[in-house]
Amino acid sequence: MTVEIGVEEIADVALGATVLGTGGGGDPHVGKLVAKQAIEEFGPVELLPPDELDADDFVVPTAQMGAPTVSVEKLPSGREAVTSMERIERERGKTADATMPIECGGINSTFPFAVAARRGLPVVDADGMGRAFPELQHETFNIYGVSGTPAAVSDERGSTCLIETDDNDQLEWLARGVTVRMGGVAYVSDYPMTGAQVKETAIPGTMSLARDLGRALRLAEDDAMSAIREVTRESIYGEARSLFEGKIVDVQRRTERGFVFGHVDIDGLDADEGSAMRIEFQNENLGATVDGSYVATVPDLITVLDRETGGPIPTESLRYGARVRVLGIRTPEIMRTPAALDVWGPQSFGLDATYEPLADHP
Repeated sequence: MTVEIGVEEIADVALGATVLGTGGGGDPHVGKLVAKQAIEEFGPVELLPPDELDADDFVVPTAQMGAPTVSVEKLPSGREAVTSMERIERERGKTADATMPIECGGINSTFPFAVAARRGLPVVDADGMGRAFPELQHETFNIYGVSGTPAAVSDERGSTCLIETDDNDQLEWLARGVTVRMGGVAYVSDYPMTGAQVKETAIPGTMSLARDLGRALRLAEDDAMSAIREVTRESIYGEARSLFEGKIVDVQRRTERGFVFGHVDIDGLDADEGSAMRIEFQNENLGATVDGSYVATVPDLITVLDRETGGPIPTESLRYGARVRVLGIRTPEIMRTPAALDVWGPQSFGLDATYEPLADHP
């Protein structure tokens, strides 16, 4: 059954996707404003379950790429990703039947709704990451056989670069270089595919999950953790669990090669007093250690919440002195196969860890 996403729902999607985005995916507030403006001007957007796609439907995902610290300084108009989609349409010689997020975190959960509203298209209720990841090959689409190209990368001035390659790792390398030359943030359409390919390779239900998480957080009075746990318990994800509570004592960030790298150090409070957590990130949170031992790694979700308000905190908003709760959520099975872990397991990011699903930790 299809549903419509209007102004109130897009705010919920943005908030819930900040939880699923594991600290990355771009500024959700910016994405919410861009999508809200487009919905107010052009009307609500249909959220389409993937099983309602026809096998030969032409689906063109849309997204922002680049360093989150840059994206908050170069605000989009909402037209940029439409330019990329239309370049793909010209290249393929056909019109898109739908768009879809490549990830369900941050700005990239809401940006496709801006594109869809402007073009009068539905958004498929699915994505290719089940969270946010920093690179374009970090897609279930890639893992399970979809070509990432032709892909188009556009900037705020209307410049567009078309990329064609039979190697999705090469797509990331080339698109990242173009994004750096475009000022550190750009707008991409990649992995154009059929409805049949969406059904075979995408993670279903992630946009409605983001909406439900956002609504639960909005309505939660003083127990965000219970609200999140209740929603994820009924999803294809694992039930959310608290990993650590404490005070941020150090944040280190550096922007290079189109990414934000760094770590945050947290000293424990209450039950965790006397222990220390470190979270390493590359745009998104990748691994969390307590007293030097990993308690969670990619692809499972590691999300930092404000301890008082329960609101999720992106990596670019982490600040010294903030009191936080760190939660973990196990990802769906499609994201934990050997083929998937070869692409986005902890060792692919340079972490000295072997992946263990969160539910298997004591």
